[in-house]
Amino acid sequence: MSLPRLLFVCIENSNRSQMAEAFAKIHGVGKVEAFSSGSKPSGKVNPRAVQFMAELGYDLTTHESKSLESFNGTEVAVAVTMGCGDYCPLVQAAQRVDWNIPDPKDLPDDEFRKVRDSIEAKVKELIAGI
Repeated sequence: MSLPRLLFVCIENSNRSQMAEAFAKIHGVGKVEAFSSGSKPSGKVNPRAVQFMAELGYDLTTHESKSLESFNGTEVAVAVTMGCGDYCPLVQAAQRVDWNIPDPKDLPDDEFRKVRDSIEAKVKELIAGI
């Protein structure tokens, strides 16, 4: 039996959705499969996201910024949009959730960490409900 797929979507797929995918991989081992993508991917993972995930022992350099188009036709259990509204087109998902989370890319370090920690808490809650 395959595991439920989670897809985390933001605009650039460089910060929020990357961190959410990482936390789902950390906390969802054996429970879920995690993916992330962007409606307008930047093509790179933000070095600050890499830095702040490394503080928690996760190597985000193994991730790539991916287009939402690569998930066309892929069914997922839950599609989580990260506060990007209309920029995130609908995907085939049994459940759709929007987390109104600010893009941390221009925030001071402490605020970036708060966004990271908020994403971790939301991912844990999501996985617990599956």
